[in-house]
Amino acid sequence: MVSVTSSWLYCLSLLSLFPFISSSITIPLQYPQTNQIPFQDQYQKLNHLVTTSLARARHLKNPQPTPAATATAPLFSHSYGGYSISLSFGTPPQTLSFIMDTGSDVVWFPCTSRYLCKHCSFSSSSSSPRIQPFIPKESSSSKIIGCKNPKCSWIHQSNINCDQDCSVNSCLNQTCPPYMILYGSGTTVGIALSETLHLHGLSKPNFLVGCSVLSSHQPAGIAGFGRGLSSLPTQLGLGKFSYCLLSRRFDDDTKKSSSLVLDIEQLDSGKKTNALVYTPFVKNPKVEDKSSFSVYYYLGLRRITIGGHHVKMPYKYLSPGEDGNGGVIIDSATTFTFIAREAFEPLSDEFIRQITDYKRIKEFEDVTGLGPCFNVSDAKTVSFPELRLYFKGGADVALPVENYFAFVGGGVACLTMVTGPERVDGPGMILGSFQMQNFYVEYDLRNERLGFKQEKCK
Repeated sequence: MVSVTSSWLYCLSLLSLFPFISSSITIPLQYPQTNQIPFQDQYQKLNHLVTTSLARARHLKNPQPTPAATATAPLFSHSYGGYSISLSFGTPPQTLSFIMDTGSDVVWFPCTSRYLCKHCSFSSSSSSPRIQPFIPKESSSSKIIGCKNPKCSWIHQSNINCDQDCSVNSCLNQTCPPYMILYGSGTTVGIALSETLHLHGLSKPNFLVGCSVLSSHQPAGIAGFGRGLSSLPTQLGLGKFSYCLLSRRFDDDTKKSSSLVLDIEQLDSGKKTNALVYTPFVKNPKVEDKSSFSVYYYLGLRRITIGGHHVKMPYKYLSPGEDGNGGVIIDSATTFTFIAREAFEPLSDEFIRQITDYKRIKEFEDVTGLGPCFNVSDAKTVSFPELRLYFKGGADVALPVENYFAFVGGGVACLTMVTGPERVDGPGMILGSFQMQNFYVEYDLRNERLGFKQEKCK
């Protein structure tokens, strides 16, 4: 994330839109369902998800410096690759859709009636819904964050130098500079607001939220669930949060959702979640020098087996090194798991070595961007080698085959993990949402660990 100066002075003019502003919950989690489409379009969709997963990986590897006990909300799945929740801000409340993102720490919404978003339609339907913006002038609790407000530095992830030659009164009224947030395949620009967040009976006043007026390739606002000061878990003081990711079969189906659960109690109630296995979060030794990496949830992945065979890959990609690079993170906004090429190739080669019953089809790999791909059209039943992940702390998980192979029209199955040009910086592996379908995942922030179990999300 970077703060914006002269190149984005346009945004300052948008402050004229604000003359009226003084200076455990369960949430449905949805992955928005498309109608049945020709298999050629399915390949194009897969290619889009590959492109966005790689763009997201490039960003995460080299980011630009830039009274209820629980609450529950629906979580929906979408064909553009993300999972969304609905949050309400303002007085009276305005309800908006947000992409849940555990790899970033800023919460922002499309803002003002003049909100502009370029390349933000991800639906082939001409009747795709218009992005709904938040209207600050309709909320009595909207306030622009001042430059001297500590929260200004939260959204910029750095100390902001306010003008030193201003009078006392003008310094107090000086606004926080516009922000620009860079994601893998899109950007957003806006100003910082203080607003009231409403969550199923809970109200959180003075919540820092970005009021974005200009975006590109962003189908909705973002709810940052990472580790930063501006993230939703930090601002709410969550002890833990958890979600269950709906199958991608229900993309864009507003009638199908799973749940996001926020545990707001500060003290551990002592209650145990049955059947969860846990792995501790891993510390990156260089987060102070590489502050952009400090928002990530690092996991200790010890090894991977395919069909019971240990895949040998350089350990530097599985654990953060002394320079802060390498290691494995979990990211809800990445669709297909990214693996650095030097680690991906032995994994891909092992699948190719063990899968002998189906012919490899390289032309489909070129179309989708996935690979290896196999022709399974003549098979009465399809069987692939088991993929199992072993984490520190004794936790291991065997992924269902539909979580690592995509079956598309024409009888083709492709591995849903991606790689790209070799980079030595940033995480070596990014565990994406496709691999975590129908898994209950718990971020136990009190005890610094991740818990998970396979279950049918509903």
